[in-house]
Amino acid sequence: MYGSILRTTLVAIVFTASLSSALPADPQGPRVTPLVKAVQQCRQSVVNIHTERSADSEKEARFFSPKSRKITGMGTGIVIDERGYIATNYHVIQNMDLILVTLHDGTSMEARPVSFDRKHDLAVIQVSPEQPLTVMSFGTSSDLMIAETVFAVGNAYGYEHTITSGIISAIARNVEVDETQSYENLIQTDASINPGNSGGPLLNLNGDVIGINVAMHGAAQRIGFAIPIDDARRVLARLMSVEQLEGIPHGLETTDIKTANESRLIVNQIVPGSAADLCGIQRGDVIRSVRGVRVADGTDLERSLLGQPVGKVVDLVVQRGDQERTLHFTVGIGRPSGASASTTAVSQQATRPQQSSRPSETVTAETSAATPTLPALPLPQPAAAPAGKTPSLQVSQSTPSADQAAGDPGLDRAWELLGIRLTPIDDRDRALIAGRYKGGMKVALVRSGSVASRFGIRNGDVLLGLDSFETFNSESLRFIMDESRIQKTTVMPFLLIRQGVGMMEGRLDIRNARR
Repeated sequence: MYGSILRTTLVAIVFTASLSSALPADPQGPRVTPLVKAVQQCRQSVVNIHTERSADSEKEARFFSPKSRKITGMGTGIVIDERGYIATNYHVIQNMDLILVTLHDGTSMEARPVSFDRKHDLAVIQVSPEQPLTVMSFGTSSDLMIAETVFAVGNAYGYEHTITSGIISAIARNVEVDETQSYENLIQTDASINPGNSGGPLLNLNGDVIGINVAMHGAAQRIGFAIPIDDARRVLARLMSVEQLEGIPHGLETTDIKTANESRLIVNQIVPGSAADLCGIQRGDVIRSVRGVRVADGTDLERSLLGQPVGKVVDLVVQRGDQERTLHFTVGIGRPSGASASTTAVSQQATRPQQSSRPSETVTAETSAATPTLPALPLPQPAAAPAGKTPSLQVSQSTPSADQAAGDPGLDRAWELLGIRLTPIDDRDRALIAGRYKGGMKVALVRSGSVASRFGIRNGDVLLGLDSFETFNSESLRFIMDESRIQKTTVMPFLLIRQGVGMMEGRLDIRNARR
């Protein structure tokens, strides 16, 4: 009996050993943890950002040699569209002259700022890749669990694609960084968030982004913070608004609904006569895809329409009740909405973003959108200036002087040098700025490819200040555009207002425009 059992056992051992030797060995099997798989999944969608700007102030400049008065920075970005759109923190690119992006394969290229929201510390930049980029997988921050394992990918201290892991320590944290910047509803994590991680992803073990890393606690170790991805995506939808970037309204007001199992974009309102109205979309429809791009939220809707030519017909798939319907949406037709219902009023911004005078505003970069030219009305005249002093300009209701007609040297030079055609402000604009500013001129036309166009000035803007003038009209323009002054000028700061609400500050670099 014992011998029979022994023989059976030996046969089983021999058979098992033979079977095991026949199977291919996987020495890495136990090592490929969920974390390793998640990192492998997301790495291609994370970029490293290096920035550079000149030392502007004397205080900054004295720390640098005369030959190299440069201030450098670093950060991280997330690919949000295959055409090269990248999300990051605003403070990563703020005031920078050069933004250099390095992809996962080591390819480096210069990026341009597209838009930013200073209050929420988010920005969109764009590179021009030779091949489509891999878009990051986005999760939801609606179902976060305390002690859930998470990890961060970032350009920590300049060490590209550094991985740190930890847990979610808390949610809904409010953090004040300084007098000018505070955050609400942040995710707290003990995954190391180091300098250079800003703008990079905080991810779960599915490899989905649940937050955008934004800050660390300077006085403590392993206390870092991230913007919840649901909050960030709502801001990114505004930053990628096809109306604000390209002047093409779609006429939709939508709401994101995100749960652990599903993300949906529901239509709340439709602008009558808009492209959305004309294609047959209805309130309550759930938008599933646009031109084959899956739509989970407002950001997906905006990026799916971005870059599409006016008149192009794209398939828009909606779920209506229990049925899916394919509608034919024609880009750019119908009555404009004034401001896309799914976005807030935004302002344009130059290549080098400046701090806004309104911390809650959203600012976007150059666009070719056209606004109808408004009729010229009487231009406010300046008060007489004391001899030898710059004119102190005041608003009045006097009629234009003769030299403000065609052939005005200031107006002509502004068109020649800056590429903007300026006209007097109308009663509506005058009422909007009354009590706040002492002058202004309407931007009637922006020449394509001009300095003004490249640095974000748009048709219909009201220019409130230019160069050293906080008050602006035709007389100050003539002084600014004087040839002897122009030859000594490299950069012109400007201040403008858009649609009566969006403020913008920027700097026009005219070095290549002077002749």
